[in-house]
Amino acid sequence: MIKPIVPFFIYIIFCGHISAQNNNDTAIMVGKKIITLSEVVLNNKLNVPGFIDRIKNDTTFYKAFLNLHVLGYTAINDVRMLRKNGSSQASCFSKTKQVVEHNCRRMEVLEEQVAGDYYVGDHQYNYYTAQMYASLFFATGTICGENNIVAGSQFSLEGKSGIEKHKEQLKMLFFNPGKRIKGLPFISGKTAIYDDDMSDIYDMSIDMDDYNKTSCYIFTQKVKSGQEGRAVVDEMTTWFNDKTFEVVARNYSLSYDAGVYDFKVKMEVQMTHFGNYLVPSLIRYNGNWKAVFKKRERGVFTATLFDFAPGHATH
Repeated sequence: MIKPIVPFFIYIIFCGHISAQNNNDTAIMVGKKIITLSEVVLNNKLNVPGFIDRIKNDTTFYKAFLNLHVLGYTAINDVRMLRKNGSSQASCFSKTKQVVEHNCRRMEVLEEQVAGDYYVGDHQYNYYTAQMYASLFFATGTICGENNIVAGSQFSLEGKSGIEKHKEQLKMLFFNPGKRIKGLPFISGKTAIYDDDMSDIYDMSIDMDDYNKTSCYIFTQKVKSGQEGRAVVDEMTTWFNDKTFEVVARNYSLSYDAGVYDFKVKMEVQMTHFGNYLVPSLIRYNGNWKAVFKKRERGVFTATLFDFAPGHATH
């Protein structure tokens, strides 16, 4: 009986402090982070420090969205702007198709139904939320020479101002939740949720379960009660494929109140595979934000992506 126990204790020493919980879960310390492991994770002998490093350095989430620049696909776009009471103020439901030919992509609008003051003037967006959605998921004209290589494609605020700067900041939060982000006033140091200096702000846990028929490790970080003002990412749950460690799905909530602006956003992203490409298949957003000199906007959108088609890309 002694032999099987020895490796177990080596594992515990490697991970750090351990304490038993009433529900058979176990808390261990990795750096300064206390992480609760479910019994099934403990039995699976997950290398927890290595797993946390993988999470901190993950590029699969961002890569999945870059893959949209080199693949054809069809999308159902449902964007709604809401009044304070939750009723619809403006909306746009559309079906679009991205075509990739000769290393160029272009977007075709197959159908569109618009209500309220979604547009002003010559098809100009009346809402910041709608403009941001379009900048993330619509191609204007023909765009050529793109690739899906993560290295060297980092976001930058250099030379950007106004709406273009805000777009880049949104992309930073959207594609890199949990990473330290420069250029966001008041909050840049509060986004690095995996760092040890944020460890006392969050409850962290790792579990295992199936998600869309894929066996996954489930990593959850949730801000502790009373610590909300020190955080931007209130809660984030990520499902990682337990064999490839690709992101299978992610739900996250972001909020902050800096006086001159505030926001509260919830997002949900589900992934799928097209051949060797990991791609988003469903994106849901529910956001409420206010910036100085702008009206408060309450928007929800759902993007459903399907019928992916091959293009020219570098794996």
